[in-house]
Amino acid sequence: MLLPPKATSVAASAGVARPWPSVLATWGPGERSTLHAHHCWHLVLALDGELQVRTADESPLPPGGAILTAPDVAHAIEASGRRVLIVFVEPESDVGDGLAQALGASEIEVIDSETADRLRSRVAAAHGEVELAAALPGVLEALGIAAPPSSPRPRHPGVQRVLRHLRGNAGSADTSLEALARVARLSPGRFMHAFTESTGVPLRPYLLWLKLERAGAAIAGGATLAAAANAAGFADAAHMTRTFRRMFGVSPSDLRRRSQLIQDG
Repeated sequence: MLLPPKATSVAASAGVARPWPSVLATWGPGERSTLHAHHCWHLVLALDGELQVRTADESPLPPGGAILTAPDVAHAIEASGRRVLIVFVEPESDVGDGLAQALGASEIEVIDSETADRLRSRVAAAHGEVELAAALPGVLEALGIAAPPSSPRPRHPGVQRVLRHLRGNAGSADTSLEALARVARLSPGRFMHAFTESTGVPLRPYLLWLKLERAGAAIAGGATLAAAANAAGFADAAHMTRTFRRMFGVSPSDLRRRSQLIQDG
């Protein structure tokens, strides 16, 4: 399900790939993910029971009603037998900046029971896509994200132009280093440095993340895995599936199944 930052309704057409806005949310049965990392903020809220999170170094963390993970941090979540709300937030967005301020230096935060209960109360009355879309700003507000932060992370203006260019042109943009450096009005070397400094991730992994976004948007909109892979620029569905498992810890079939449950619910 695709949600703009302050959505009150959902606009996703079946079979049509489009880039995600800054927030994507879905809900359904929980699963056990493998160890993975993705370039986004990741909130998993158990609508019943608790979750267990595992880190890359196997550090013991207590169970909790919700888990918030910073971008590019390896983690695995045990959510089997639970109903969950899963929210992905693009780090290069106002909402992402707000989450960065709320989480501070922590990479993974187990949400305390009181806050988890507040989050659950925000979605308790939602029974479909539109209701969940309307509830999501309240979920972010319960995390301390009521408005864009007053001091967002500084980003190079050339990098901001490139981010707008990539988002505005979906999968049609020329993503070669030379073409994007021209958009940024920087030399290729300076652009690579400025991009990593501004976004926290090198250019190529970020472009791969955008491909995953397009694929996820297509799947959530009802496209077949083969059509989603083609729309996003993957060689084939098998390549897309391997990349999904590495970066999300689940397969695109899992996303498709959860999206179908939302549509049927």
